Amino acid sequence: MKTFEDLKVSKSVLKALDEIGFSEPTPIQEKGIPAIRSGNDVLGIAQTGTGKTAAYLIPLFMKLVKAEGTEPRAIILVPTRELSMQVGEDIEELAQFTNIRHAAVFGGIGWTKHAELIEPGIDILVATPGRLLDLYNNGVLKLRKIKTMVIDEADRMLDMGFMPQLREILEIIPMRKQNLLFSATFSARVEKMAEEFLDIPTRLEVAPSATPAELVDQYVYKVPNFVSKLNLVRHLLTDEETYSRVIIFCRTKASAEAVFKIIKRKTEGEKRILHSNKGQSSRTNAINAFKEGEVRILISTDISARGLDVSLISHVINFDIPANYDDYVHRVGRTARANNKGTALTLIDPSEEWHMRRIETLIRKEIPVLEIPAEVEVVKTKFEENQNQLREIDRQKKLDDPEYKGAFHEKKSRPERNVKKKIKEQQRAQFNPKSKKNRSNKKRRR
Repeated sequence: MKTFEDLKVSKSVLKALDEIGFSEPTPIQEKGIPAIRSGNDVLGIAQTGTGKTAAYLIPLFMKLVKAEGTEPRAIILVPTRELSMQVGEDIEELAQFTNIRHAAVFGGIGWTKHAELIEPGIDILVATPGRLLDLYNNGVLKLRKIKTMVIDEADRMLDMGFMPQLREILEIIPMRKQNLLFSATFSARVEKMAEEFLDIPTRLEVAPSATPAELVDQYVYKVPNFVSKLNLVRHLLTDEETYSRVIIFCRTKASAEAVFKIIKRKTEGEKRILHSNKGQSSRTNAINAFKEGEVRILISTDISARGLDVSLISHVINFDIPANYDDYVHRVGRTARANNKGTALTLIDPSEEWHMRRIETLIRKEIPVLEIPAEVEVVKTKFEENQNQLREIDRQKKLDDPEYKGAFHEKKSRPERNVKKKIKEQQRAQFNPKSKKNRSNKKRRR
């Protein structure tokens, strides 16, 4: 394996890498650093946790060399505020022995605060697409000197509907520049995006698309319902030594709040919750406390499935299946980072087994099923939850077989039967001496 010295990384960056404990490049860094330094457009496909952020930052620092002027010379576009802050922190660490300036900007707070950050001058701007356009349209950001554009987490950009903003940004930055696009998965949509944004790119792929990190042990628990899932999680978390730093992922904000309410009261250690309804300061504080080890358990929606770079996370628990199958890869990638081992546990009820099979197809791996510990109370599924599960299973069967009718299919109306029914009712009423119509007719005859 090559070293960072073999890759001719500059001395200031080598010193920073040594300071933060990076001694050898990861495969994406080994391939990416020389490819990016060549000046060609680059398409990088690598699962989360492989060091792809440093793979583009290191050659970017070598290209910029030092602070220069007031306008940014490189922009890094990311899908979420959490990832913007994370990349900003990575720049802070890697550029600590240079005078390169940067700012990380994102939505959720007033743009004027970010305008103050960039006013003294910056070399690298990390931004969500919407916030970059806010600053540009209000005349506080000039993009005339951009020489490098990085689109990070391209698949997530597409999932979040950022394509119109990305096209708008492409129109206002110089045509002659180096374009870098990184993604953990490579779907047909990402391929089409690459064709639009990149010019004859060098393609780097260090693992097949949608492959979780190799050091993650993945398991499944088949649990019949929500309450039984809570009981299982509570039981697992009693082992504080094994479950030392845990992220519990939930599909919805309501589910996350419900899980947090129970886990907060009935497990040891500090807990925090993270979802889009939480204020920016609350989200930032939760992430920082989790990174510092002050928080043992973080309960989150997929808002932090990407961009949360915390070492020594012992376990990821998927309380339910993500809405987007690719997010499973990103959730799992929060553990086993920087060559550490980790475990991912996924809890599935009967209506989620169909989705789990598709995730296994996506990652090209069958995930072993564990038995629920005998100490865990498995309760009977409530009627409403059971009906919802059955409806979802019905929907899945219809997707597999369009001819399938199922228990919840809508019965087709039969107009001819309704007409016959009305005729019979009229006939019965006509010959029924007690009917109102017949009584009124008798009165008239009298």
